[in-house]
Amino acid sequence: MPGIERSGAARDAAAPADWRPGAAGPLRDPVPLLPDTAPVRVIGTPAAAGADPETARLLHRSLVRGRRFNEQATALARQGRLAVYPSSAGQEACQAVAAAVLRPGDWLFPTYRDTLAVHLRGVPAAQSLALLRGGEHGGWDPRRWRTAPLCTPLATHLPHAVGLAHAARLRGDDVVALALVGDGGTSEGDFHEALTFAGVLRAPVVFLVQNNQFAISVPLARQNAAPSIAHKAVGYGVAGRLVDGNDVLAAHQVVGDAVARARSGAGPVLVEAVTYRTDPHTNADDPRRYRSDAELAAWRAHDPVELAEDHLRAAGLLDEETAAAAAEAAERTAAEQRAAFPDTPPPGGPEGLFTHVYARPTAQLREQAAAARAGAAATPREVPA
Repeated sequence: MPGIERSGAARDAAAPADWRPGAAGPLRDPVPLLPDTAPVRVIGTPAAAGADPETARLLHRSLVRGRRFNEQATALARQGRLAVYPSSAGQEACQAVAAAVLRPGDWLFPTYRDTLAVHLRGVPAAQSLALLRGGEHGGWDPRRWRTAPLCTPLATHLPHAVGLAHAARLRGDDVVALALVGDGGTSEGDFHEALTFAGVLRAPVVFLVQNNQFAISVPLARQNAAPSIAHKAVGYGVAGRLVDGNDVLAAHQVVGDAVARARSGAGPVLVEAVTYRTDPHTNADDPRRYRSDAELAAWRAHDPVELAEDHLRAAGLLDEETAAAAAEAAERTAAEQRAAFPDTPPPGGPEGLFTHVYARPTAQLREQAAAARAGAAATPREVPA
């Protein structure tokens, strides 16, 4: 296996390495690893005629649910029923596809903005949004849902995804890890480390970069000088793919093919989905400071929900009954969100912060727990400033 040293007689009998430092020529031909010069599109092109009708309907249903999910979660944050909400409005196609292309046994590694993908994977709203209300331990059982906890530090979950995928392959499990990350996360060292290990180990992992144009307020042009983020893949020996992230059919095709490639043993894939965050970075952000109304309007004209509906109508697949069923499913999701987060504050005290940190609490942890209990028992006047 390339990149893994074997021991004993197996190592001695191994064939010579395919490459060595200083050898003439690249490790492999870079051409198959390079992305297309323009993002792959399906909707509005001749390729749309070949799209599977049932898949198109299911994806549209997820988009409608997703838009309502974002609207309701944003409202909950404004009402103080969530502490914060990083909306994925405008990026619903990426979220829907991430949930749709995985098998039940695969693993999803989300960022803090990917609660919709988590929910579409089956995690109840009360659990998928729990961390954003201050819930304990991420909100759900990762093993049950094969979904890692929301990752708030940028890109730190990417090496974890590579490690899990590699370990699964060593065990003989037919598992793919799909790791979501934003364009800002690709500027972190963890991104480089994850791509390095994925390429060397040929791990069955797919990195789906949701390029929503801004890392909070920092535009992509101030983070990346490459032709695209997808072009970075070739430097790691990883296949790069570039897709219109608002075209749900194109994203489903490209990410689905990437997952199939990784599962087959052909190596990891970096997919850059070009999309746009139409809502603020979080409910505490004011995007008017760093982007124009004209830019926002241009991207709203390329809205993923409307693009999918245009395709369905053109194909004769969106009648009143289908549209009503999608809207009803979306309202059930919103009702689930409202019921999960009432006006009353969540129960419990600070003790839960110290549970499951260590199997045997350290002296420092016991001291901190005691101080937290004392602070919680004190009246407001007695709490140190």
